[in-house]
Amino acid sequence: MIVITGGAGFIGSCLQAAFHASGRQTVIIDRLGIDESGGGKWRNLAAHPPSRIIAPDALDAFLADAPPIERIYHLGAISETTARDGDLVWHSNVTLSQRLWDWCAAHRVPFIYASSAATYGDGAQGFDDDLDRLDALRPLNLYGWSKHAFDLDVRRRVRAGEAAPPQWVGLKFFNVYGPNELHKGRMISVVKVKYDEIAAGGPARLFRSDRAGMADGAQARDFIWVGDVVDVLLWLGENPSVSGLFNLGTGDARTYLDLAHAVCDAAGQPRAVEFIDMPAALRGQYQSFTEARMDRLRAAGYTRPWTSLEEGVHRYVGGHLVAGQPHL
Repeated sequence: MIVITGGAGFIGSCLQAAFHASGRQTVIIDRLGIDESGGGKWRNLAAHPPSRIIAPDALDAFLADAPPIERIYHLGAISETTARDGDLVWHSNVTLSQRLWDWCAAHRVPFIYASSAATYGDGAQGFDDDLDRLDALRPLNLYGWSKHAFDLDVRRRVRAGEAAPPQWVGLKFFNVYGPNELHKGRMISVVKVKYDEIAAGGPARLFRSDRAGMADGAQARDFIWVGDVVDVLLWLGENPSVSGLFNLGTGDARTYLDLAHAVCDAAGQPRAVEFIDMPAALRGQYQSFTEARMDRLRAAGYTRPWTSLEEGVHRYVGGHLVAGQPHL
């Protein structure tokens, strides 16, 4: 049995689709919530339902009497970069992660969890996923700080020689895009936002740069196709000797202008871009550049090529959004 926390969410449901296709038994820990405007999380699972769905507050009871579990993918979290409830974020993103780590250590179950590129803050300290460099990082928001706090706790436990799962992996996800994200609201990928703007007959709207010397549209992120993310998650399950904290991006930052043009091309529309002022709420909290260093995951043995931005956007926009099929 495979357990996926957050399995009805974006990345989790795409991982669930892969396990369902291979006939694996899965249990998802998540809430489906209310279906509003066609964005209910149940739709992420409609074509590939799990064996069971357990509410997060019933997780302890489930684990206390669970059948043998092969591994746990811990992808559930409060992931809004604008989250403000510190107590709730700490409980959801740190305390729950610690409890799952302890359970996996005690029961000898591999544990693969989601960290985030938000831990890198403004990027001034680089994007090196070496455990020795964690102390220099300064996340810009509560979400990034909570993920960083758990990474630090993992490092402390490992260095102190405390009990650990037989395999443990933290993945610093960069900018993931692809189907099964309609439930995310304001946290939906830039690809989907730009497609909606173009589909409505307008230009793709991009923020003006708030950094001296950086041109409008030159802000760059490491965008990664969700299929590549799922492939890494599956590969880790097949390689239990691999443990550590790893970046998960492509290692190739692309500009927002590149992305907007790729969306226009994939939608079969002329390239049209308009620059707008950045909202005040994002100033000082906006990552103008992210680019994963992928040396360590490659050194661990992952060799498959990454999907290019143009190809990934074509798959998502052309294969899902234009076709009116935003879910896997």
